[in-house]
Amino acid sequence: MKSKTKLTTKRLCRAGVIAALYVALTMVFGTISYSGIFEIRPAEALTILPLFYPEAVPALWIGCMLANLTSPFMLYDVLLGGLATLVASSLTYLAGRLIRNNIARVAVGGLFPVFVNAFAIPLIIVFLCGGADGYESISAAYWIYFASMVVTEGVWVYVLGSLLYSGIHSLRKKGVRVFIEK
Repeated sequence: MKSKTKLTTKRLCRAGVIAALYVALTMVFGTISYSGIFEIRPAEALTILPLFYPEAVPALWIGCMLANLTSPFMLYDVLLGGLATLVASSLTYLAGRLIRNNIARVAVGGLFPVFVNAFAIPLIIVFLCGGADGYESISAAYWIYFASMVVTEGVWVYVLGSLLYSGIHSLRKKGVRVFIEK
């Protein structure tokens, strides 16, 4: 049986472009990409790409780790933030394989980057890097960061990511070769 995930030159190039876009879209916003409460990180819209492309999974993981090299939470953010992206993008890819309805694919596939990051990033900021200063308790700080991550990640994934999904879906239907496998 032939594997549909065979590594081709097109897939390798696409993965490189996705990783580079993730890094560039994170770095262009500098420190506000890592601000904690409201992260301005439009690169998170790219986390919808595993619904189309299996190579987006390692590309997003590598792009996230490279982008997080400039994070104030560097070591933790590179390793744990990268791991969160790998888990979320893998689950998004699986959702894309199982769900055929486009609206349901985006709705379910988008849940993983939103909630995996909402659980993981506050762990890094609050527990590993001591970001609970100014809050009543560590628990309160964690849940405030969690809620803010759900909101900000949700905006990037569901607003910008949905537009990205729609655009790629349309280009694939039109047969634009760079967006299809043939």
